[in-house]
Amino acid sequence: MKRYGILAIPLILLTGCGSREEAPAKLVVDVKVARAETADVKLTVRAPASVFAREQANISARITAPIRKLLVRKGDNVAAGQALAQLDNRDLAAQRDEAVAAVADAEANLQNVESGTLPTDIERARGQAVSTEAALNQAQRFYERRKQLFEQGAIPQRDLLLSQTELAQAKANYEVARRSLDLLQNQSRDKEIQMARSKAAQAQARLTMIRAQLDFAEIRSPFSGTITEQFMFPGDMAKPDAPIFTAMDLSVAVARAQVPESEAAAVRTGAVCSFTPVDSSGASFTGRITVVNQAVDPARRTVEAWCEIPNGKHGLRGGMFGEVVVVSGVAPGSVVIPMAAAQFIEGTNRAVVMVASDKGTAVRREVEVGERFDGKVQVKAGLKAGEPVIVQGAYGLAEGTPIRLTEEKRR
Repeated sequence: MKRYGILAIPLILLTGCGSREEAPAKLVVDVKVARAETADVKLTVRAPASVFAREQANISARITAPIRKLLVRKGDNVAAGQALAQLDNRDLAAQRDEAVAAVADAEANLQNVESGTLPTDIERARGQAVSTEAALNQAQRFYERRKQLFEQGAIPQRDLLLSQTELAQAKANYEVARRSLDLLQNQSRDKEIQMARSKAAQAQARLTMIRAQLDFAEIRSPFSGTITEQFMFPGDMAKPDAPIFTAMDLSVAVARAQVPESEAAAVRTGAVCSFTPVDSSGASFTGRITVVNQAVDPARRTVEAWCEIPNGKHGLRGGMFGEVVVVSGVAPGSVVIPMAAAQFIEGTNRAVVMVASDKGTAVRREVEVGERFDGKVQVKAGLKAGEPVIVQGAYGLAEGTPIRLTEEKRR
């Protein structure tokens, strides 16, 4: 029994050493492929952008006065020239009435001057001329009487000489008075009329100014749009330096894009552009480039471009953030592949593509990519048209792995 047991052990060992394990079969991965195609690709420039209104205004009062009544509220649509608020205008109404009376008085004075009514200075000069003429006549008679008496020997020659002197002085006074009257009548009349007209014009100008201020007491919208902000309420003091409302005209929206300086040369006015808000589930709005700034922002190293978009349905709101895409040209005959075939390398313009080789294995290929559009991507280098690329099953697939192809149907 012991020998048998000792001999049995090597037999068992020999049997174990003589057995062979079968080699495992290689794993074959089922993948879907699509062939690289050629197509004319639109070249684009992409940039972050925010939406602004075509017209926007902070609406303030032209005068300082308490707000009596607000006629619109935040969110209301308004027309150009529509009244938005009314200010207290009682003091201006009183000034207007006073100015109307001043205009009437100035016009009456002008009419009197133009009709020939003489001012006080001319009347005084006329009275002076009359009195000096009377004095001259009296001195003339007194001289003639003394001359007769002298000829008769009744008075001495000294008295005759005295009367001659008085007569000469009376003539001089009369001549001065007459010339003064002529001067006033001929020259001052035109000046008086001119002054009267000037005063009438000043009174009318003041009335016009007060009426304008009365108009300013009613705040009106400068354009058609929407009230987007309200800063004051009835009872607040409206002032020129403090806005009451903010109004925006969003019938045409302007997406202001910050284009990188290195790509700004490709952006031209008139180019087709589109804006996609970040929170709009992919909705895109098409417009045209209307402004390309000629200066570079020194802090951001960007150039501002405006994409003007018709917004009749008000799908865009002021302050929205998103991306503007500007069509800058066309690259004909470009190689394109489905987006699903590319594994993009973050921060670069390169991607990894798994290509199905003729030997039935997966080959790793690093390519240079360009435009992305409609679920496809442009390949600038590293791939030729017609090559099959894996669009399903490539994730985590090692190079050289055997694959079983299922070609994706073209749509």
